[in-house]
Amino acid sequence: MTRRIFVIRHGNTFAPGESPRRIGARTDIPLVESGEVQADALGAWFAAQAFPVVRLFSGPLLRTRQTAARIGAAIGQAPEGALSWLGEIDHGPDEGLPETEVVARVGADALAAWDEQGIAPKHWIVDSDARLTAWRAFFAEGGEGADLLVTSNGAARFALLALGLAPATLKLRTGAFGELEIAPEGPAHLVRWDVRP
Repeated sequence: MTRRIFVIRHGNTFAPGESPRRIGARTDIPLVESGEVQADALGAWFAAQAFPVVRLFSGPLLRTRQTAARIGAAIGQAPEGALSWLGEIDHGPDEGLPETEVVARVGADALAAWDEQGIAPKHWIVDSDARLTAWRAFFAEGGEGADLLVTSNGAARFALLALGLAPATLKLRTGAFGELEIAPEGPAHLVRWDVRP
């Protein structure tokens, strides 16, 4: 049987009208009301599917744990805990800054390289090798059914990079998911990416 892995980004952390900032590992903020709505929509979507959810994990930050808890409540399955390698990256000197200031510092090309190739801008703390190793080890575990992994945008892209998959963008919007299929024999297959229920 094919193993299905859903890589899920947490819900919104900025309220309507609030200027988004570049937040990462050092900024542990909760979901806002619209983020809770996104998490509930994810939970409703997974609850309506016919496939069995085997495991539900999150990253360590509050926003990922809250999203996983709301999904878990909808599917009747508590999250199994937080995995450190699903944690957000550290944006270094850009942590907490508005996007316009980040673009001014690193340049639009650097941000495009991050979203399209996973190449981090200078001074961001990413630890790409460790992240790729962790994703590959998870994929190699085998098994059947669906695993749900609630993480952040910075961490999610390494799932695709670990498998050598390259869609047009590695980015996941808040409240969106990607789906991977891994057959017992054969390569991983990207079913869809950046889908909001």
